[in-house]
Amino acid sequence: MPLYWFHCRACGGFDVAFAMADVPAAAPCPECASSSKRQFGVAALIRPGSAATRLIDATKRTASEPAVVTAPPPRRSLPVTRNPLHRKLPRP
Repeated sequence: MPLYWFHCRACGGFDVAFAMADVPAAAPCPECASSSKRQFGVAALIRPGSAATRLIDATKRTASEPAVVTAPPPRRSLPVTRNPLHRKLPRP
């Protein structure tokens, strides 16, 4: 379920999960129980800590903190075979 952000005048902002069809215009504050208006914005459809969230965070982090390397990766040489039957195999 998506998370919606509500703002209480006394306590500040808080998130509440509602089904998209059932989201109200106001919700009670979890601290003081006063009516809090819904703030319009993007609904959070991804749960924090999920694999998708970790992937998105890692992608954002590489934009500002790229990995530093000292040298290119070593080249791997292909094994050489002396078997004549291997010449008949299809090449990649």
